[in-house]
Amino acid sequence: MTIILTGGIGKAEVARTLERLALDGVEVVVSNDMDAAAQLRAGRADYFLGTCQTGAGASLGLLVGLLGTAACHTFGRSVPSGEEIDTLLDQGKKVFGFAVDQIDAVTPALAEAITARS
Repeated sequence: MTIILTGGIGKAEVARTLERLALDGVEVVVSNDMDAAAQLRAGRADYFLGTCQTGAGASLGLLVGLLGTAACHTFGRSVPSGEEIDTLLDQGKKVFGFAVDQIDAVTPALAEAITARS
């Protein structure tokens, strides 16, 4: 089972988007930054998708501070390609931030790349 946590201002919308995808073997949990950091550190969750207005600040600020930049990546307002997502996953990234107005484009791309590895 892959556990994806959602956080930030669009956490409920990201969770709904993930649930609509109905991906086998994925559990979605709406969270907050502090709980997410603890869950990821303890190995009780696998990924975190965070959102804010720009995708570059509050979406990941606390998680970058607690988990380090090696685990985190922000897409900002851009929509990543599948190749870019695969590269980031290969590098061990588990925490992703993006702008709230990109939820419909970024969330499915991330979810599909994550589940392809399960």
